[in-house]
Amino acid sequence: MQMGRILAIDYGRKRTGLAVTDSLKIIANALQTVDTATLKEFLQKYFLQEDVEAIVVGKPYTKNFETNDIEKDIEQFIVWLNEKFPTKSIHRIDERFTSKMATQAILASGVNKKTRQQKEIVDRVSATIILQTYLEMQP
Repeated sequence: MQMGRILAIDYGRKRTGLAVTDSLKIIANALQTVDTATLKEFLQKYFLQEDVEAIVVGKPYTKNFETNDIEKDIEQFIVWLNEKFPTKSIHRIDERFTSKMATQAILASGVNKKTRQQKEIVDRVSATIILQTYLEMQP
């Protein structure tokens, strides 16, 4: 039985937050934040080192359920993922409130203001929330 992990991507124009499950696919953990310009290279290396069977990509909507303007970039990125890694299933999750939830979670964790202002942390936590949401939706 394959026990590949699930990787979540909170895709952004400048930075992309990443989170990954444990091998049993029970817990979502923040992985890291990478510059979006180096994301493809990072993923190619990561997939060589880690067994990832599925990818969850956040789908940004506005409050009115319209797709956000970055969606075109994300769709092009998903085309690349499908071409480069055809054996990995790709799922989309509504990410409308993840940044706000991430900011609140970071605030609640008691870290200092300087740490809270690091956008890289928000990106990682957002990816973790996307992944946790996906896990909770599974039967």
